[in-house]
Amino acid sequence: MSLKYSITTADYIEWDEMTNLVRKLARDGEYKMSLLISIGSFWGLRISDILLLRWNQILNVEEFTIQEKKTGKSRTIRINQQLQKHIADCYEHINPIGINAPILVSQKGTVYSVQRINILLKETKKKYKLKVKNFSCHSLRKTFGRQVYNLNAENGELALIKLMELFNHSSVAITKRYLGLRQEEIMETYDCLSF
Repeated sequence: MSLKYSITTADYIEWDEMTNLVRKLARDGEYKMSLLISIGSFWGLRISDILLLRWNQILNVEEFTIQEKKTGKSRTIRINQQLQKHIADCYEHINPIGINAPILVSQKGTVYSVQRINILLKETKKKYKLKVKNFSCHSLRKTFGRQVYNLNAENGELALIKLMELFNHSSVAITKRYLGLRQEEIMETYDCLSF
């Protein structure tokens, strides 16, 4: 939770660091966090949508459709084979009460709150000595965006248009600002000056 009137922002985690973290969490038996970080980074969903997911939507399927809580818009997600296997492994180890159960349930039997997820992410950052500065639920969505952009860097404008659509932003400028690209471009202006 941020202080009143303070400005906070989430930072993305580098893709390699994220995938290593997902593996380490699974190795350490932290399957719920491993699942959260992997699907958040692979799908770019808001935490409010992730918390609504149930096992029967994502287990042993190639794609699924949700209605986004914030926008009310429908979005279809495709699950690649590696992530399908990871989801199945997490399901097996988490052993939920049933296939219709929510995917992120606390030991008390309730779905985690956004605030609790943020606390768990901050604990994870500290425990695993992550390089990311401001690590929160939104970092996962930004990680997805940066990876999509980086993979399509040779055609950055097309990547931004795709991301604008996926994120349901109203303009490419908003998407650039969201990903922190605008600030990076501004800072690069200083780097190009020399004696």
